[in-house]
Amino acid sequence: MVVAPTPQDIAAAREALAAADPALARAHRQTPVFEWRLRPGGYEGLFRMIVEQQVSVAAAAAIWARTVQGLGGQVTPEAVLARDADTLRTFGLSGQKVKYGCEIALAQVEGRVDLDHMQTLSDDEAIAALTAIKGVGKWTAETYLMFCEGRLDVFPGGDVALQEAMRWADRAELRPNEKQAYVRAEIWRPHRGVAAHLLWGWYGGVRRGEIVLEESNP
Repeated sequence: MVVAPTPQDIAAAREALAAADPALARAHRQTPVFEWRLRPGGYEGLFRMIVEQQVSVAAAAAIWARTVQGLGGQVTPEAVLARDADTLRTFGLSGQKVKYGCEIALAQVEGRVDLDHMQTLSDDEAIAALTAIKGVGKWTAETYLMFCEGRLDVFPGGDVALQEAMRWADRAELRPNEKQAYVRAEIWRPHRGVAAHLLWGWYGGVRRGEIVLEESNP
């Protein structure tokens, strides 16, 4: 059973991160307490992540609701594979997302991946298994492991919001690219997932005008 990190786990990790990296300490000082955003996993969780990509929050919610209803309330590999592509598209899914949803369903049914028991794999093994499925990129795999499995040391270095928050933390002129972000995050092991949540929270607070970036040295 997947269990989200507790508030105590997160608080301890934040303190450790702030102590290990003065630049990240600025984000820690300015970002309120947050909870781990754990979502349902398995096939349904991964398929939903695919459905929600590159559309607005409102559109994603509407499409997902139609998908669940169209599948009779059971979002399973078998239910998806029992419908043809034209039927699946009537739920509001693009042709590409239909294709990816079916690819993930086939991988699960054929035993190429076991989304119900990913906890038996290390982070690297799980990312490799997920990205072997057509349509599942590294960012999707990493965020799935964070949000659906509560893994504490996964860091989606390709996330633009994280890269921008890292630029703020380091007071850099340019934000890091994906490779640079992974290298920069090494100092945050074994709490990189908490660091990602912290940076997302900081980024969101600044963008909403709730947090003003500190100008003084950390």
